[in-house]
Amino acid sequence: MDATPAANDLPLRIADFSTLAEALDYAARGKTGYNFYTGGGKLYARLPYSELQKDAQSLARRFMDLGINHGARVALVAETHPDFMRFFFACQYAGLIPVPLPASIHLGGRQAYVSQLERLLSICQAEIAMASEDFLPYLTEAAQGLKLRFIGTPQDYYDLMEPNTRLRPSQPNEVAYLQYTSGSTRFPRGVMITQKAVLSNLFAILKYGIQVRPGDRAVSWLPYYHDMGLVGLVLSPMAAQLSVDFLSTRDFAMRPRMWLSLISQNQATLSISPPFGYELCAHRIRENETDKFNLSSWRLAGVGAETIRTDPLDKFASLLAPSGFDRRSYVACYGMAECSLAVSFAPLGQGIDVDHVERTALAEQQKALPLHPAHDNETTPSHTFINCGAPLPGYEVEIRDTRGRVLPERHCGTLYVRGPSVMSGYFSDLRSTREVLSPEGWLNTGDLAYRIGNSLAITGREKDLIIINGRNIWPQDLEYVAEQQSEVRTGDASSFSVPGQDGQEQAVMMVQCRESDEKKRAELRERLHSLVRKEFGIDCLIELVPRNTLPRTTSGKLSRSGARKEYLKRISAKLSKEPSVDLYAATLRQRAV
Repeated sequence: MDATPAANDLPLRIADFSTLAEALDYAARGKTGYNFYTGGGKLYARLPYSELQKDAQSLARRFMDLGINHGARVALVAETHPDFMRFFFACQYAGLIPVPLPASIHLGGRQAYVSQLERLLSICQAEIAMASEDFLPYLTEAAQGLKLRFIGTPQDYYDLMEPNTRLRPSQPNEVAYLQYTSGSTRFPRGVMITQKAVLSNLFAILKYGIQVRPGDRAVSWLPYYHDMGLVGLVLSPMAAQLSVDFLSTRDFAMRPRMWLSLISQNQATLSISPPFGYELCAHRIRENETDKFNLSSWRLAGVGAETIRTDPLDKFASLLAPSGFDRRSYVACYGMAECSLAVSFAPLGQGIDVDHVERTALAEQQKALPLHPAHDNETTPSHTFINCGAPLPGYEVEIRDTRGRVLPERHCGTLYVRGPSVMSGYFSDLRSTREVLSPEGWLNTGDLAYRIGNSLAITGREKDLIIINGRNIWPQDLEYVAEQQSEVRTGDASSFSVPGQDGQEQAVMMVQCRESDEKKRAELRERLHSLVRKEFGIDCLIELVPRNTLPRTTSGKLSRSGARKEYLKRISAKLSKEPSVDLYAATLRQRAV
């Protein structure tokens, strides 16, 4: 079985379509499409766009014969498999709204996953739902009492009679899909993205961000239920008639080198990842293995996250330089589900641009005063943030203070965005919509940022910020201190604040620790407390927890709000067992109620 080719005899059209169905109709005239690989690197399925169009239209007629109304929601457990593509695009042709659901059972186990699915199904008010045989039992249990018309595996839908029904594709102003937010600060909400909005964003991404070229080819291991995976690596390539090679997220986590093998094997030019993807590769790949890869074709290595650390990227670039990886191919970008995906892109071919700023001025005055990289940081503590580039054409950004005043360059505040791909709202949640979206179209992103000329630097999530004695403490800075210790791995620390005895906020850091010797654990706690005290001038409570304790979002990011809830729950449980627990614990329990 050969993969769909990268080259295409079809003239390149860069997302100049009015709907996703129209985009697929054009792509189906060429030779390109989606390819699916096993964790061992074997191609097990190819789905040319021509075949996808035919299959999706046939499935769309089956949907319509179920008697559901135009605009009804269709819940899809989003595994990395050709069936997801068929069902997603069938919704486009039938005028229905696909809702990708997580296809990963996290550390909370079966019941936690079922509860998550139940909540998501309830929020979107799905009328029909699909899952593979592996996930169907979870979906069926989650749907009990929700009055769905039909639940089944892909084969259950294929077994339905196909009527001779006229298709009713979604129109430009109708909702194309619901995208759940990652839930890093609260429970996920269903973002409504119209056809017009997503096509506008796809055009901007492809023309100005990626600067797509004929013959480009993409590789992805990102989940389809996350905006970067769905919009960035499923919809964008299709809207530019490019081929994509897919590896499941689970297989990537187990064998990250397969990501690089696919890029090498198919001479891919485009791939995007959060920083931890590059970090996992650098951690798992040995120096004597680098001659197995040829990454010279990789012209755009996208990097996206709320905040981007340079250390993992530097390590990856240095390790894979002998394989032909060029660190100048890194492209930092910023976006969010509420904007379809992308808001800004750094310039191509320039690599990561690091901005060094004075820590004290940022913490106390919210000013990002620049420092020279070679400055003596022993005397002037610094922060480093990544330049995420200028907004895409058609997008406006403002940095505002807590009173809503627009701030000048290098003043840190809340980032607001207005543009053609901003969501129409959260599904069935008018209150949350009004909290973040103004009548004039300005979206409160909830992210903290500052401008460097026309470009953006993202400093973190507003709700995650730790404020102590009027000073802003970035949680990722505390976490970085922990991650530098030999006992702690990257991603094993989560910082947040809780109410203290005096009414002021108290910094807390939960650290996953594999050390069982109590003496060594006590030494680690004291060391971390001392380092944070020395580095930031604050006291921080250190809580060592077992492996796989820290909660994560559906996209794999740490959920600091979830960690905070877990911490308060632990304190409350301890108090119920030990009436002699100090007043601080009692205060925590009272404030947590």
